[in-house]
Amino acid sequence: QVQLVESGGGLVQAGGSLTLSCASSGRTVSSYAMGWFRQAPGKKERTIVSFITGDGSGTYYADSVKGRFTISRDNAKNTVSLQMNSLKPEDTAVYYCAASGRKYNLALQGVYDYWGQGTQVTVSS
Repeated sequence: QVQLVESGGGLVQAGGSLTLSCASSGRTVSSYAMGWFRQAPGKKERTIVSFITGDGSGTYYADSVKGRFTISRDNAKNTVSLQMNSLKPEDTAVYYCAASGRKYNLALQGVYDYWGQGTQVTVSS
């Protein structure tokens, strides 16, 4: 089993920055792809924000965050981070960290095996 715990959420003004962290414990996730999803207020679905491959060589960003967010991982520390800059009110959401043992279709939440509980990010205008 893998446990994922997110941290770093909070309230920030538009234009500000936050760094989310996801710590894993239990089974090692160094070979897992790690993704960040978010669920906006009133929305049922979680949408992909970014993911990073197990070895860190590949990354993906949703168009809405490209150029503003940066994903990284430290396999020695079993952590993955999401640096979020130039935040906008529309970035307000609960952000979830997830781990997938698969190598394809990583933008889809259905391929992720483990999920954290989420951390709230609120961006005020």
